[in-house]
Amino acid sequence: QLQASGGGLVHPGGSLRLSCVASGSIFAIKGMGWYRQAPGKERELVADITNDGNIRYGDSVKGRFTISRGNAKTTMYLQMDSLKPEDTAIYYCGADVIPDSGAYYPWDHWGQGTLVTVSS
Repeated sequence: QLQASGGGLVHPGGSLRLSCVASGSIFAIKGMGWYRQAPGKERELVADITNDGNIRYGDSVKGRFTISRGNAKTTMYLQMDSLKPEDTAIYYCGADVIPDSGAYYPWDHWGQGTLVTVSS
């Protein structure tokens, strides 16, 4: 189970910090990431991070957003700075989880999403 939080309303140029916490029957988490979906648009990658520290950012957020993971590796953060109206979307956290038991399916764990609205 993934729980995302931290969304809200912010003015253009402002900042927000999103958090995602993984819980449940987890043996290991290979990677975590953030995706977003704006009204009328397809879901797109915001950023993801693997256990060995490899990070990818979507082109539209490079230089403005920073992804990180907590020491426990079951938490993930997204620091969003210099926010723009086009960043308005529902942000979803996802994880590549190896469960304690049962079959392993890559990247099949997703949170419910948190709404970020950038508007003056």
